[in-house]
Amino acid sequence: MAKATYDGPLEADGLCRWRIPKSYRSDMRVDGLIFADAALMKQIRTDQAPEQVANVATLPGIQKASLAMPDIHWGYGFPIGGVAATDPEQGGVISPGGVGYDINCGVRLLRSNLTWNEVKPRIRQLVDQLFRDIPTGVGQSGKYKFEKTKLRRLMELGSRYVVDLGLGTARDLEFTEAGGRLDGADPDLVSDRAIARGYDQCGTLGSGNHFLEVQVVDRVLDESAAKVMGLEEGQITVLIHSGSRGLGYQVCDDYLEVFKGAPKRYGFSLPDPQLACAPVLSPEGQSYIAAMRAAANYAWCNRQLLTHQAREVFERVFEKSWEDLGLDLVYDVAHNIAKFENHDVGDGVIKEVCVHRKGATRAFPPGHPDVPEAYQQTGQPVIIPGSMGTASWVLAGQPGSMIHSFGTSCHGAGRTMSRTAAVKLAAGRRIDQELDAIGIIARARGFKGLAEEQPAAYKDVDLVVDVVDQLGISKKVARLRPVGVIKG
Repeated sequence: MAKATYDGPLEADGLCRWRIPKSYRSDMRVDGLIFADAALMKQIRTDQAPEQVANVATLPGIQKASLAMPDIHWGYGFPIGGVAATDPEQGGVISPGGVGYDINCGVRLLRSNLTWNEVKPRIRQLVDQLFRDIPTGVGQSGKYKFEKTKLRRLMELGSRYVVDLGLGTARDLEFTEAGGRLDGADPDLVSDRAIARGYDQCGTLGSGNHFLEVQVVDRVLDESAAKVMGLEEGQITVLIHSGSRGLGYQVCDDYLEVFKGAPKRYGFSLPDPQLACAPVLSPEGQSYIAAMRAAANYAWCNRQLLTHQAREVFERVFEKSWEDLGLDLVYDVAHNIAKFENHDVGDGVIKEVCVHRKGATRAFPPGHPDVPEAYQQTGQPVIIPGSMGTASWVLAGQPGSMIHSFGTSCHGAGRTMSRTAAVKLAAGRRIDQELDAIGIIARARGFKGLAEEQPAAYKDVDLVVDVVDQLGISKKVARLRPVGVIKG
């Protein structure tokens, strides 16, 4: 994370909106716009993430504004929490830094018929069994292995590939963003190195901020939307956060190398080499998009296999089928992805644009054709994980998302300190014992993982969610508090 504070312009521009005018720098094509309240803005100014918002505003073909959600913090090229839509017909670019290294990192929420009173006596047993049975940590391999031919089909078909193996249901596909598959994936454009890394990592949790949490619905704010989602106070839920693992990381790395010389070839310059990009319609751009889609499909398969393994653990611990336990998928959303969508680019003009969401969640409103039939009246579920010591939120997409943010909401609490600083802060402490003292059972491969992800390393997720709720981007439905967590 960058240490220098941002000292450029940030002009208050209405409720929870701060503008970086394009007059700030001669290379900016559009304004920058950050959604935050005054308290969050004090934190946001403490690193150079706002300067990255200005950098993104220089991209060819960018539409309306370079946007950032209230969980914004320093990232690679784009800030984490950054959103940008580019118009291919105007030379608009695709940037791997606007998707992220962990392509289609995302979250999925499972509900259950279990109550906290039923689970509390077995919570340690449940968390320990989840930790034993679900592979977590750097480089961990899983029990599902896909040699090259099978992995190619998996990357083409997405979640349906593993569901057809009996590792999920048609309902799981229905309640996954994009049905768990982006069309146009081309495994031929994924390197052998990436494929080798993906061979045994599908169905593994990974490390960093990835986790599986057992949670309790501790508050319902919108009864009607919660009822549609099958959520009620005192209920047990499971939140899974993971992405495309080493395969996606390698795809990003490979194409950043390909894109290094693209700006010069296509006649534009960039303020930061980490913004490496190419026109959407260029050969380089088309190749990255097809490889990125393959990695995104892999990530959806990964979360589907993690779901299957979690269901197996619940069956073992509670001696009932997962169907009888009601472990149904509420929704699965991506928050590191680029997708082609129709949006208003100004003056009521609707165009297909390439929407980069880097640490940002799609939040389509009621009535949108891409929202499952079950959620047509409520809006798309928007799942916002917080830190493991506080809470997570379920929101519902609202019309304001289409007005303000290309159908996008925040994706989490957002870090306030680097992982190195968090480890330093945890010196001499036992984060697992501190969490245990407040009723959260935590298991991880080592001290460092919990230290990096301690609650103090993150913003207050309640404040972050307040911003998007006030702006009408997505509305609060239910708050979930963790009672058990496994991490790499």
